[in-house]
Amino acid sequence: MPPFVTVAAYAPHGVGMLGAGIVSEVFDARGGGLPLFDFALCTDRPGNVRTDVGLPLVVEHGLDRLATADLVIALPWAEFRTPPAPAVLSALTSAHARGALVAAHCVGAFALAAAGLLDGRRATTHWRFAGLLAERHPDVTVEPDALYVDQGPIVTGAGAAAGFDLCLHLLRREYGATTANAIARDLVLPSHRDGGQAQYLVTPVPEDSRDERLTDALDWARANLHEPLPVAELARRALMSRRSFARRFAASTGTTPHAWLLSLRLGRAEELLETTDLPVEEIARAVGFGSAAVLRAQFVRRRGVPPRSYRRSFTRTPTVAP
Repeated sequence: MPPFVTVAAYAPHGVGMLGAGIVSEVFDARGGGLPLFDFALCTDRPGNVRTDVGLPLVVEHGLDRLATADLVIALPWAEFRTPPAPAVLSALTSAHARGALVAAHCVGAFALAAAGLLDGRRATTHWRFAGLLAERHPDVTVEPDALYVDQGPIVTGAGAAAGFDLCLHLLRREYGATTANAIARDLVLPSHRDGGQAQYLVTPVPEDSRDERLTDALDWARANLHEPLPVAELARRALMSRRSFARRFAASTGTTPHAWLLSLRLGRAEELLETTDLPVEEIARAVGFGSAAVLRAQFVRRRGVPPRSYRRSFTRTPTVAP
C-alpha cells in the first residue's frame, strides 16, 4: 500500500496544546522534496476549541475529515477520564475498519481504548496513567515503559514530547529513514530515541566534564561506524573506565552501548539503502556489520524484512511538495 498522505488529528475540547503543536509541526508542508501532507485538525463541531492551557484553538473541520484520512490521530485531552462522544468512537472504529492507520499518543490512547481498538493489543500511554488504562481496559496489554508500541494498523505513543517519537516512527515506517531523518533535522530532534519512558522519570545530574567527554566519544562513534567500536575504545576516548562509561552511558541514553550502536548502524544502513545504489555487501562494511550476511540477519530480526526488500519498498516516488 502507498504511504499515508492525508492526516486528520482529532482535537476535542481540552486538547493538549503540546500534542496539537507536535502533529502540526511534523506534518507541515516543507518542500525540498519531502512529502506534501494534507493535514487538518478536526473536532466534534468546527469552531473555537478550548485547550488544556485555556487558550482557544480555531478548528475548521468536523468529524467528516476522519472518514477520509489515511492517518487518524487521537490527540491527548484534559478530560480523558470521560470517554468521547459516541459519534467520535464510531468515527475512530470506522476509520480502522476501512483500513486507515489509527494512532494516539499520551492519554489520547484512552480514546482508542474506549472505541475498543486496543482490545487484544499491546499499547502505551503516559507512564503516570498507564495503571489507570490497564485497570479500565483489562483486555489491553499496557506497556508503561515504551516510547511507542506499533501494532500494525494501530500505533500508540507515550506522553508529552514522545508524540514526536510516535510521529517520526510512523514516517520512518511508511516513508523510510531518509524522510524521517530529514524532518527530524528540520525540527532539531533526534530521529530515533532508544530506551523507554523510564529514562525520563529522573533526570541525571551532570557531573563535572564527564557528560561533555561522553558526547565527544559518541560523536566520534557516529563518524566511524565502519570501525569495530568496542566499549573499551569508547570509554578510552571518553577518558573513563569501562564501568564509569557504562554507568554514564545508561544514565544519559537509557540504553546500552551495544543497543545504541546497533540502532545507529541499522539507521545508517536504511539511509544508504534508500539513497544509494551501493551493493548490500558494501553498505554492510560501511556501517560496521562486516558482511552482507550479518546485515541481513540484523535487518530481518529488527526490521522484519531483508535489506533488498527494504530497498525495493522505498524506491517509489512519493507525492512531494514543489
